[in-house]
Amino acid sequence: MAKYIAKRILMGALSLLALTMVTFFLTRLMPGNPFDINNVSQEIQDRLMSYYGLDRPIWEQFLLYLNNLLHGNLGISYKKVGTTVNELIAMEAPYTIRLGAIAYAIALVLGTIIGIAMAVTKKEAVRGGLMVLTVLGISIPNYVLALMLMLIFGVMLQMFPVVGLTSWKHYVLPVITLSVYPIAQISKLVKSSYTEAMSEDYVIMAKAKGLGPARIGFVHVLKNAMIPVITISGPMIAFLLTGSFVVENIFTIPGIGREFVNSVSNRDYTVIMGLTVFLGIILVLCNLVSDIICAIVDPRIKLER
Repeated sequence: MAKYIAKRILMGALSLLALTMVTFFLTRLMPGNPFDINNVSQEIQDRLMSYYGLDRPIWEQFLLYLNNLLHGNLGISYKKVGTTVNELIAMEAPYTIRLGAIAYAIALVLGTIIGIAMAVTKKEAVRGGLMVLTVLGISIPNYVLALMLMLIFGVMLQMFPVVGLTSWKHYVLPVITLSVYPIAQISKLVKSSYTEAMSEDYVIMAKAKGLGPARIGFVHVLKNAMIPVITISGPMIAFLLTGSFVVENIFTIPGIGREFVNSVSNRDYTVIMGLTVFLGIILVLCNLVSDIICAIVDPRIKLER
């Protein structure tokens, strides 16, 4: 297990290095510079570029950034004077992480329940209705869903606020928007894996021993049926965090998503890099944890890999 974890950590570190390198050079290929503003003369722009070291060779800038990154220094924002990227992440990451965590927890519970219901129900109307809802959940883009929820429940019915994130009511519409797609994905996975697990030999043996359907379903079948869900947990959490970019802009939530969009528009290199590296670290950690959990639940996965 120790070698397996070490190998996964090494692969994660190499992935982060590749992500950092690609993002760094792509930001430098963006047209203009962070100080290219209409009311700023070219002379002042050149001085600012020299002050921040942006006039140095690009490979030298990259090595300097890597050195600072290894010391936990993500740099200073070019647009928000006196504010470091570390401070921006500390202020705005909690909103994004909280939204993503709540949406994932709801998606995991509801998706599992719906998936099991589709697998065990004998009523075609119920199964068909749940399948239609699942397909709709996968098909509707989150920005379309966000605007629909905002219009119906925020503007017309005035049940929930649509701006900010200051009370539990403010969480309702953004969380629903983020959780619909993962609910549909998880329910499809659980339905497929649960149906497949029900035909395994150990289930037939459990039935022969006289075990009840509830015990067989929740003790024996569900454990193996959840392995595909655990496997995709890392990418799904990344989807929730990146999917919140649009949702945060629509609902005016001061999170990482809105800050990332603004930093790209403003060509704020250090903020783009810092947020990308931060999200990359979260993705690597989530994938590592999901792989370890899968290896613990089913040791065959570790041996196959």
